[in-house]
Amino acid sequence: MNMENSGSNGKMPMTVRGLKMLLVGLIVMISGYILMTGGGSENPEVFSYDMFDFRRLVVAPTVIILGIIIEVVSIMKVFKE
Repeated sequence: MNMENSGSNGKMPMTVRGLKMLLVGLIVMISGYILMTGGGSENPEVFSYDMFDFRRLVVAPTVIILGIIIEVVSIMKVFKE
């Protein structure tokens, strides 16, 4: 197969704006995982209800899903330079 006829124009498929948006999505996802940490107990014999906090059950997964949506948009959207 001849590469000249494959439709490639020699440009990178990802633009600088797309790469920046990919990085923002990664940072948003990492911040969601950071929000999910904690809530443990110092003593393993004592149960801690801190792990069922609103931040860990609602906010953190929502932030992670938002980061995944940003990642998908940054990969699929065609940005004009």
